[in-house]
Amino acid sequence: MKFIVHDDPVGRSASNYMARVDLASFGLDGQVEQLWLEAIADGTYKVACIPFFTYGLALGDTVLLTDSNYVSELVRTSGHRVLRMMFVPELPVGDLEQAADRIRVEISLAGLLSEWNGERFVAVDIPPNIEPSSLFAVMESSVNAGDAFWEWASGSGPASNAGE
Repeated sequence: MKFIVHDDPVGRSASNYMARVDLASFGLDGQVEQLWLEAIADGTYKVACIPFFTYGLALGDTVLLTDSNYVSELVRTSGHRVLRMMFVPELPVGDLEQAADRIRVEISLAGLLSEWNGERFVAVDIPPNIEPSSLFAVMESSVNAGDAFWEWASGSGPASNAGE
């Protein structure tokens, strides 16, 4: 089993809880994403990180867990979306560094939160009613050059049967 972890979750706090999402239903057999959560008094949990590989969940969404700590159900959406981008492995290190720096600058200028998984993959939180056109333009230039891929990874629907 390969675990996808969040080294620096945007919602990190001393009282975070961790749960898992089985990624097999998203075409990633044998992989599990470890999500950071904040416990809510009613027995539900709020997502405190930006999901890297889990579809249908975003920062601030409220979920239920199984007894074995897998996300089982999306209870309430936060209205946030996740924009993901991955640079291709063939991109030379120098070009990667320049492109990633441009993305980081645009994320910062837009006042958005993001999490990186290594140097080639970023997940960006897009709050409700925000359309960061400058960030889109920078990402689109990398995609059009064949240096990266991007996708919207959340917005509607539950996290599926995201575990046991």
